Amino acid sequence: MNRPSARNALGNVFVSQLLEALAQLREDRQVRVLIFRSGVKGVFCAGADLKEREQMSEAEVGLFVQRLRGLMTEIAAFPAPTIVAMDGFALGGGLELALACDLRVAASLAVMGLIEATRGLLPGAGGTQRLPRCLGVALAKELIFTGRRLSGAQAQALGLVNHAVAQNEEGNAAYHRAQALAQEILPQVRLPLSTGGPATGDHRWGGQKTRASHATTQGPFSQIYKINRLWQFCFHSAI
Repeated sequence: MNRPSARNALGNVFVSQLLEALAQLREDRQVRVLIFRSGVKGVFCAGADLKEREQMSEAEVGLFVQRLRGLMTEIAAFPAPTIVAMDGFALGGGLELALACDLRVAASLAVMGLIEATRGLLPGAGGTQRLPRCLGVALAKELIFTGRRLSGAQAQALGLVNHAVAQNEEGNAAYHRAQALAQEILPQVRLPLSTGGPATGDHRWGGQKTRASHATTQGPFSQIYKINRLWQFCFHSAI
């Protein structure tokens, strides 16, 4: 993500670009692991674009929130394992995007939180569902009600992120750790051994990682795919 003028804030155009990129990547049969990262140093994602939101009518705000939820659902439904690398601030919708990914890596001094309550709002893009699944209901409520911000190290201690790493001079330590994690996953997620045509099926359980293909798959790729699909189905609830 590279929108430096707005600290990668999620506005209408940016959301459309992310959805388009996901659609293209979904059809790319070479993609085995997907990493979300920021091209803006010190920032992962500042959340929804509130300046843009101020210019919207109430009806337009409702439509935008629906599109934002749709983006998070598409990330959660992505057929390959997804990893987010948070090398800086991940606030509001930025953390909701991270929660939609399978695995999370953060710099130890990165700052994250569902801070909407401090602005008179509520998390609207799935955070109220995904954070309790990750941390449990009581702790998730505490973090949402207070709008508390956590460092990467604190988030790892709570189980919110898988790995917290010391930041480097380039400001991309979490990305490097995410790359190493992806390399560890790749041998278990091989390409299909044989295919019976393009991926045309779209069968989902609860809107989560269940997009099916008419390809004939064998070996570790199909096993990882099935495990990811079953995992998402077991922990899915409507948002």
